[in-house]
Amino acid sequence: MSLRKSWALPESEITPLEVYRERRQFMQGMAALAAGTALGVSPVAAAATKLAGVRASAYRLNEDRTPYKDITSYNNFYEFGTGKEDPSRRAGSLITRPWTVSVEGKVRRPRTWDIDALLKLAPLEERVYRMRCVEGWSMVIPWVGFPLAELIRRAEPTSNAKYVEFITLHDPKQMPGQRSRVLDWPYVEGLRLDEAMHPLTIVAVGLYGEVLPKQNGAPLRLVVPWKYGFKSAKSIVVIRFVEKQPLTAWMRAAPKEYGFYSNVNPTVDHPRWSQAKERRIGEFRKRDTLMFNGYGDQVARLYSGMDLKRHF
Repeated sequence: MSLRKSWALPESEITPLEVYRERRQFMQGMAALAAGTALGVSPVAAAATKLAGVRASAYRLNEDRTPYKDITSYNNFYEFGTGKEDPSRRAGSLITRPWTVSVEGKVRRPRTWDIDALLKLAPLEERVYRMRCVEGWSMVIPWVGFPLAELIRRAEPTSNAKYVEFITLHDPKQMPGQRSRVLDWPYVEGLRLDEAMHPLTIVAVGLYGEVLPKQNGAPLRLVVPWKYGFKSAKSIVVIRFVEKQPLTAWMRAAPKEYGFYSNVNPTVDHPRWSQAKERRIGEFRKRDTLMFNGYGDQVARLYSGMDLKRHF
């Protein structure tokens, strides 16, 4: 007899949606999104395009979801500025189609994926995840996406592939925040290969059943729910398989504050503030921060034997 995972609702509580359709409506939605930008529609308004063929997933939480308005108007996306409202005000300049993602490095099958082909890799499903920011605020977000492992399997990593590096778009004309020196652009993130292959790690293309808004990392972003939010790279253009641990953007900028692993850990404080508590957006009270953001049953084994205060 198998035990139900802590993140899974009973099957009786899950309402299945139609399983994996043709992505025509998604493509129409992306075209509408581009048209909205051309007409000067705000990113939040332009993003309200439903995705087709999204199925329900067992990866759901029995917690209140953060409202769409908050998710799309309170963001960290330094490519558009350091203020929380900057992305929603300035991301309309981002052109999300055409869009390609280069999969390269130590793989047997390198390929440049057009987003149309990429979205046919696997059924899209809704996954409701806790997301925790290193600054102390958190959200519960219903992402729409597919497992990153589906893409990795098709790339066929060689035995020398130990890590996966994610490189995001670098275009200061589209991303005015890149004209500043707050980070060394382009934004780079990375995962160990086993972290990238974990079932919880997804490529998100939407939220709340709609096309992913530009300020949330359109047209596709990484989502790793047991790590702090900055690990979830946005607007990805390169996925590279490498042998050595990548030097990520925040490690380069502040190595004493931001480590490679960046697992949510209430016992390891940021040098400038405690990580023991968090505030859910929309709430006044603070709540205890959960180890691995509450996903310890699923991911703690990845770090067996590691000193998580040293490998922070």
